[in-house]
Amino acid sequence: MSKAFTRETDGEDDDISLPPLPAGSKNYITPLGYATLRAELFVLMDNERPRMVEIVHWAASNGDRSENGDYHYGKKRLREIDRRIRFLTKRLEIAEITEPSNHHGKDQVFFGATVTYVDDANVERTVTILGIDEADSLKAQVTWVSPIARALLKAREGDVVKLITPVGVQEVEVLAVRYPAPATDKA
Repeated sequence: MSKAFTRETDGEDDDISLPPLPAGSKNYITPLGYATLRAELFVLMDNERPRMVEIVHWAASNGDRSENGDYHYGKKRLREIDRRIRFLTKRLEIAEITEPSNHHGKDQVFFGATVTYVDDANVERTVTILGIDEADSLKAQVTWVSPIARALLKAREGDVVKLITPVGVQEVEVLAVRYPAPATDKA
């Protein structure tokens, strides 16, 4: 057997690994994230796709399709729209809407929490744990399946948890846990 396929150990602790992903294929998402995906789906189905069908129909009526850029681009764009519609439909079907404000005032990390933590290098960071389809790393949002979120989930303020990184195991201390306040209904 080639050495490329054999496992070498360097004496490090091999039993440290990421916690297992939750069973099932749930797609946890906030109500706002669900509404955003649903709105995108309806825009594609009600506006974008009919407009593109009209353009393709017009381009096809111009005759020779072999060198008709509008026709070829339109068909390509229709395929992209249909692919995105299928994707959004499947994601919304398996969506598990979770309201983060239900945990308002608690100090334990669950889905939707905004967590401030400090790492080994004494660098303080704040992240919000959101769904796979709504997290934006540029806004300090991480998915609930990311290594940092999986390390932080169920921890409490003051806990020190182990974070597995490509360079090794790091300890992070949870400094603060916040949740959005529940919406007040004014009727």
